[in-house]
Amino acid sequence: MSRPGSKIIQAKLVLLGDMGTGKTSLALRFVKGQFLDYQESTIGAAFFTQVLSLNEATVKFDIWDTAGQERYHSLAPMYYRGAAAAVVVYDVTSMESFLRAKKWVQELQRQGNAKLIMFLVANKVDLEDKRKVGNEEGEQYAKENGLVFVETSAKTAHNVNELFYEIAKRLAKATPSRPTGMRLHSRPQNSGRRFFCCSE
Repeated sequence: MSRPGSKIIQAKLVLLGDMGTGKTSLALRFVKGQFLDYQESTIGAAFFTQVLSLNEATVKFDIWDTAGQERYHSLAPMYYRGAAAAVVVYDVTSMESFLRAKKWVQELQRQGNAKLIMFLVANKVDLEDKRKVGNEEGEQYAKENGLVFVETSAKTAHNVNELFYEIAKRLAKATPSRPTGMRLHSRPQNSGRRFFCCSE
């Protein structure tokens, strides 16, 4: 439930990244608390919703989990257009997925919403012994490009909720408060006609 007086933010969030990086697993872990060892590839995109209550706001996420296969790439702008936040995911055991993540970041910088909040997520940190992309590499790239960097494991749930809470906090900070209740204007001749009430 949203707290009285707290703002309600409806936010479109898009997950982007190469096939097999764990985008769907991250979404399922966050929304349903589930992890499947074998997750079928997403076709086109999948849609999830989840609500997070913070002290300062209630954030209603509309999560678009996009397919990672190259043949669906041309559909991606349809999903990230108008998004408030984007999560670009790579798999720490695949250097190729990290290089693809950089391409997604460049595309979002060129074509995404100017105020887009972008996160770079290094997933599958439970596979430390197979790691090909060092923590420093991801962190450095994120810093150079104004992204927030998080390492996660959808399998063990490491940092998954923290990731979405951090996105929610940043969205709450970036979204101006809308007035609730009545706002009085000082010009008496219009009193009674100038109330703004009950914005959602």
